[in-house]
Amino acid sequence: MKKTLLTYILLLCTLAAYPQVSVEALIDSTQMVVGEQTKLHVTASVRRGQQVTFSNWKPQDMLASGVEVVEASMVDTIDTGDGFLKITQHVRLTAFEDSLYYIPPQKVKVDGRVYETKSLALKVLTVPVDTLKPEQYFGPEDVQDNPFQWGEWEHVLWMSLLMAALYILCALAWIRLKSGKPVHLRVRIVKRVPPHQRALKTIGEIKDSVGLVDEKTYYTQLTDVLRKYIEERFGFSAMEMTSAEIIERLKADGDKEKIEEMTMLFTTADLVKFAKYTAGVGEKDRNLVSAVDFIYTTKTDDTPVEEKVMPQATEQERQTMRMRLSLKWTIAIMVALQVALMVYVGWLLYDLRG
Repeated sequence: MKKTLLTYILLLCTLAAYPQVSVEALIDSTQMVVGEQTKLHVTASVRRGQQVTFSNWKPQDMLASGVEVVEASMVDTIDTGDGFLKITQHVRLTAFEDSLYYIPPQKVKVDGRVYETKSLALKVLTVPVDTLKPEQYFGPEDVQDNPFQWGEWEHVLWMSLLMAALYILCALAWIRLKSGKPVHLRVRIVKRVPPHQRALKTIGEIKDSVGLVDEKTYYTQLTDVLRKYIEERFGFSAMEMTSAEIIERLKADGDKEKIEEMTMLFTTADLVKFAKYTAGVGEKDRNLVSAVDFIYTTKTDDTPVEEKVMPQATEQERQTMRMRLSLKWTIAIMVALQVALMVYVGWLLYDLRG
């Protein structure tokens, strides 16, 4: 029982003696020249979860008489892995007079309780100057720009020149495209008059010309109208065939009585044109009526038909269309290249600035 009690007492004494919070201050260099800078590090070792507050130093604050705060950086934290944290504040200092400065203990508040570090000393030295030879020292230099490095700007310059050349070529291509007139090919709607209507109209004109033309001309015009009608109606080359050949083709599926009338008409016409035969007025009228009757008997449709006539471009127009299409594609490609180069040059300039 006594041994157990003694063990508990020793354990409590050990825990009481074990430090819970420790603070320290270190300085990078205890000696520097006037105008130089050094850093003061204030570190607190605390348990995880404890609240630590450092002095709120600001630029131009006086840490000690003659020692000025240049910058108080953000506090960083290191986990030591044993339940403790090391929290450090970094303070940049400077001094402008040679002297030995006393830096007082720094105060750190942990969970509302104030702890102090040890005090430090900072020795500031002056630069020895030979006042008897002032000419060996130079006055202050003006602010100088960074030296120009051709290698850094060479790529930007060449890319910019290429972009300008593309712009000029694109402008020339655009002017060339606008100077030429575009080729417009339009589909035409044509009303096709049925063959029998055209033939009857022409026969009417021939009838009106009776007495104004000679007999040979009259029969030539009448048979030409019939040949043209037969060619369009029955689909064979009646204009290139003889009268006998036309009659033979019509006999295949035609009315015999009408075919006989057409035979008489073509026979009379051949006699008038080649044998100097003279037909009477009644025979002319009868042949004219036979022609009209044949057309009415064999016609197919009275309604005019509308047809789309596709445009046919000439070789010159096709060349013009191909040239304009090539110009459009060239302009589009050059514009795309200009945009890509502009983005690339902008990125290069941003990179150089950085």
